[in-house]
Amino acid sequence: MPSDNPYQLDPLDARILLALDADPDAGVLALARTLGISRNTIGARMRRMAEARALTAPTTRVRPEALDHPLIAFVAMTLRQPARARAFEALRDIPNVLEIHATTGDFDIIVRIAARDTDDLYDVTNRLLEIDGVERTNTMISMRCETAYRTRPLIRRLARAFAEPARRTGQRAIARS
Repeated sequence: MPSDNPYQLDPLDARILLALDADPDAGVLALARTLGISRNTIGARMRRMAEARALTAPTTRVRPEALDHPLIAFVAMTLRQPARARAFEALRDIPNVLEIHATTGDFDIIVRIAARDTDDLYDVTNRLLEIDGVERTNTMISMRCETAYRTRPLIRRLARAFAEPARRTGQRAIARS
């Protein structure tokens, strides 16, 4: 997904993120010891990632089931173009809306919804249809999540790039801050 944020994570950032993924409560000192990198470097990297908004808010780690909303559905929506911005704002005001993705194809957006049950989903989808600018919806209920949202494989691939030059030369890769 294209971003207006120019900050790109590098292999050292990836190693820090993998260490945090393994131990989410690790502090800067613990990460420095684990990775063999100075705590100043770790601190600077963590600040840079936070300032660049390269990391999402911790609340994105909370599963909807833990909030008594185990039913996940995807709603494909067609919008009237002049009302698009207002429709997005109205969607953001609905607590059940977890994500909104602008798409190509037959629909303009795909919305990920969390609901308590099918009755709740029915109420939410009716609320979606009441939004000014919504022309049509198509709801798909997720039967089971086979692979949850993940970035770890991409982070691992980036972290491996850090070790590759060292393997070729037989030297230990040196971290840069």
